[in-house]
Amino acid sequence: MRPGYIIAARRTAIGRIGGLHRQRRIEDLTAPVIHEVLKDAGLAASRVERFILGNTSAGGNPARLIALTAGLPETISATTMDQQCASGLEAILAGLRLIGTGEAEIVLAGGAEALSMAPWRIAKPRNVYQTPRFVDIGDGASGNDDGADNHAAEIGEALARTNAISRQQQDDFALRSHLKASLARDGKRFLKEIVALKTVAEETRDQSSGEPAADDFQDVPPIVANGTLTAANISAPHEGAAIVLVVSEAVWLELGKPPALKLAGSASVGTGPAHDGEAAIAAMQRLGKQMPGLELAALPLIEMSESSAAEAIALCKSLGFADEALNPDGGAIARGHPLGAASAVLVVRLFTRMARAKASERPKLGAAVLSALGGQGIAALFERT
Repeated sequence: MRPGYIIAARRTAIGRIGGLHRQRRIEDLTAPVIHEVLKDAGLAASRVERFILGNTSAGGNPARLIALTAGLPETISATTMDQQCASGLEAILAGLRLIGTGEAEIVLAGGAEALSMAPWRIAKPRNVYQTPRFVDIGDGASGNDDGADNHAAEIGEALARTNAISRQQQDDFALRSHLKASLARDGKRFLKEIVALKTVAEETRDQSSGEPAADDFQDVPPIVANGTLTAANISAPHEGAAIVLVVSEAVWLELGKPPALKLAGSASVGTGPAHDGEAAIAAMQRLGKQMPGLELAALPLIEMSESSAAEAIALCKSLGFADEALNPDGGAIARGHPLGAASAVLVVRLFTRMARAKASERPKLGAAVLSALGGQGIAALFERT
């Protein structure tokens, strides 16, 4: 397999459903990000050969619509992938494989969700006497027809019980996530990462990232009666887009060897739908087995789009990750979880930390990991060139 190089990575600010991006169709949300990625790399749109997009909500093949809107060549192949929240990272890995097999030299890949403008889904009644109902995005993937939200909360509660994670621990983790994100924003660490779709301050920061006080968490009621998960210590569905540019070694050399990320290894694994929260742990464990000599606990940087604080705490406890290594600029609890784009956001975050930061602050290795609805885990380890 030939090496592939991620040489540019950008994203939008992450917005609440009905919030920052409420009037943006998926092509309007994503095309400007593609423009900036190509501009960063100094490559013309005409040179792009493939575009792979992770998406869970638009239906059809939004990748093709985005490609045409962004001015990519009509001759390129555009593909949409749906692996729930793992879609964006799986799209990027697919792009790296295209480079690796020699099928392409330049590939755009990532994820996008425009949930405010996504089509509504209505379940077909089982008989003429039953009233049609709206279908949540997560229904079906979770194996639960009565609502994915309660399903996810119950799984999180089971994970918290198994790992002896208290409500206070989860609230403390959520507060730290917000504080990390606030410090990153004040330190302008998102400056070259987020594409402002309008020249206003709101477009340069994640909409849900704030600075709550510890007291703000205490009065939030649990989602499940007598439970520990609350609306304050879980991540809510959001919308946004994240795109990376992957090139072959020949193109990387042509461009003067810009700072880049290379894939060191990846792993995907399935668990039972009742064990969604453990899928990320299983994926990281498999990655470790596939790479003898890799000490998971020593990884300096792990980006995770956690569904809840309980899920992130369980990952750290199971694999020995240091708290400062996991989501050093805040995670999905602070910025939101844009479904199919969430795992692509992780790669953009890694690129910022490993390729954009000052040379003295760039870690050599960084991992992206995520549990997807339906009991799917995905992990990828990247190294800095």
